[in-house]
Amino acid sequence: MSSPEQWTHPEPDAAPAATAAKPTAEQVIAGLRATDEGGADLVQLLTPEGERVTHPDFDIDISAEELRGLYRDMVLIRRVDREANALQRKGQLGIWVPLLGQEAAQIGAGRAMRPTDMAFPSYREHGIAWTRGVHPTELLGIFRGTDQGTWDPVEKRFHPYTIVIGNQVLNAAGYAMGQKFDGKVGDDDGEATMVFFGDGATSQGDVHEGFVWAAVYDAPLVFFCQNNQWAISEPTERQSRLPLYQRARGYGFPGIRVDGNDVLATLAVTRWALDECRHGNGPILIEAFTYRMDAHTTSDDPTRYRLSDELELWKLKDPIERVKVYLVRQQWADQEFFASVEAEADELAENLREFCVNMPDPPAERIFSNVYAEGNPNLEAQRDEFLDYVSGFAGGEH
Repeated sequence: MSSPEQWTHPEPDAAPAATAAKPTAEQVIAGLRATDEGGADLVQLLTPEGERVTHPDFDIDISAEELRGLYRDMVLIRRVDREANALQRKGQLGIWVPLLGQEAAQIGAGRAMRPTDMAFPSYREHGIAWTRGVHPTELLGIFRGTDQGTWDPVEKRFHPYTIVIGNQVLNAAGYAMGQKFDGKVGDDDGEATMVFFGDGATSQGDVHEGFVWAAVYDAPLVFFCQNNQWAISEPTERQSRLPLYQRARGYGFPGIRVDGNDVLATLAVTRWALDECRHGNGPILIEAFTYRMDAHTTSDDPTRYRLSDELELWKLKDPIERVKVYLVRQQWADQEFFASVEAEADELAENLREFCVNMPDPPAERIFSNVYAEGNPNLEAQRDEFLDYVSGFAGGEH
């Protein structure tokens, strides 16, 4: 871990501390190199070189078929992400939020959940959506501005995307408290909830309120923080003097840091955390130590605040490549398998592209629907006035 002193109390003759101003390039790189392995408490089962390692507290028995499935999940969702990113650049989406580099964190966590568990995402959890049975085409309307997501959150056990930073943590805390009050925890068949947020959200009051409520009521809630090192343009070191997982101590529940680029470790740790919660021993904070290899969103330019050295270093820790290497070493997959996954990814991307380009525009009155549960005279008058205005344009739309 990088020391908070390097940012606030520099050594004699060291560069000025980055307290009020933007950190220097040297400070950013120094901080990265100090934290690139996540520290001594990092749970890791598969190294960046694709070597299987053991951990005294966490391990996982996984078959060749299961690992091939995890690899397939990561490859497909990365291809979805890249295709959607390209569609935004072509003007087909208003914005896109990339997940490039965070595939292992999301697939590992998502595949650890049971069908009865509930997930609360932010706006980057495309991989979690995939594991919950939400097809990527159902996400496109959110970023095209035509709907708020077309899946049934009750059926999929996957809440709609939340754009307001950290707000989903309060929603998840309330839902998990309800699971506790309804007696749905306490044994092997118990339910649990998992909420996803980034390192930047840990600076939001909603997240801290969620921590308090979940702790006080022993809610079966796993707080899953994807620490991708950058809260838009601010590095983690400028947000916390402690590693993020250690913040859980202040609220009275366990915190653990896992290699978020290691799908096996993420799967093992998340399974354990969810099991603790469904048995009534929650909540738990997981910090998945990973890296955002693309922009925060397609409206962001990461070259303005981070250096290419940083990205190149993290490319060596690619979550997909380490699984591919391990599969080859174990002789659990051959070139035919990898080619079939790539072909499936190509087909998925083509279907996504065709669906997006041909998405119909919603009718003009759609903006007035679902505002109130019941009819409202003022809203209806505004709707009628707006539709009358729109009808004055050629073709009735504008």
